[in-house]
Amino acid sequence: SGGEQLPHLFQFHEDGFLVLENFFTAEECDSMRNQIQRIIAEMEVPPHCRTEFSTKEEEQLQAQGSSDYFLTSGDKIRFFFEKGVLDERGNFLIPKEKSISKIGHALHAHDPVFKQITHSSKVQELGRKLGLERPVVVQSMYIFKQPGIGGEVTPHQDATFLHTEPLGRVLGFWIALEDATQENGCLWFIPGSHTSGITRRMVRAAPGTSTCVEFVGSEPAYDDSQFIPLPISKGGLILIHGEVVHKSDLNSSDSSRHVFTFHVMEAKDTSWSKENWLQPTPELPFPSLYT
Repeated sequence: SGGEQLPHLFQFHEDGFLVLENFFTAEECDSMRNQIQRIIAEMEVPPHCRTEFSTKEEEQLQAQGSSDYFLTSGDKIRFFFEKGVLDERGNFLIPKEKSISKIGHALHAHDPVFKQITHSSKVQELGRKLGLERPVVVQSMYIFKQPGIGGEVTPHQDATFLHTEPLGRVLGFWIALEDATQENGCLWFIPGSHTSGITRRMVRAAPGTSTCVEFVGSEPAYDDSQFIPLPISKGGLILIHGEVVHKSDLNSSDSSRHVFTFHVMEAKDTSWSKENWLQPTPELPFPSLYT
């Protein structure tokens, strides 16, 4: 068993998260940050961000357009923006590299730098220590948490969005590419909150409805005092159980909080919900973590 090398693995099962400081080197972090700058430099602004609002109907079509852009992003590299960064003509009010909220959801498949990190030997080794037999990568995201405008992420469980039968088969790998502090929006967790299932699911809406996804069930009111902050230095990795409750606050500081994160599913004896927004495609079946 890999438990000897990772004596704190029991902590993961107890808390639903595990902090591994200095998992990646500063050089590895910088290579990801440099690569994302290149990707942004070549970015074309998505057409759905450029439509002008005029009538209610067009506004709904706009929402539909952006929802298709989101729904079909699972096997592509796509751009998502913070609110209020574009004028009504779709021109940037601030520099474009400061306006992006996240890039997803297939960096791990299409970009050589992020692919190398996702399948790096130390990630594969960690997967083996965690006892994963047939892990597959379901999605990845680069999150910017821009200074001053990087929005809050309300308390949630990843399994709300990435549902499996049985539950407990999804695991997040969250990599700090810069120091994550309480000021710039580090993660907060409720320790032990991963053991009582989920109360809410985001599912694909019926075709032809005005939204692409809808929520079934509701998020309970969480007690703020139960959350503990997990500040982490550049290069640190946080393992996130699919059902643990976590959140992050608005970035009120003047420094960004860049993160690369990806989710892995244990595919052995597991079914991926057909109702999840994210679906494998013929172009991109979920790739094996182990190479």
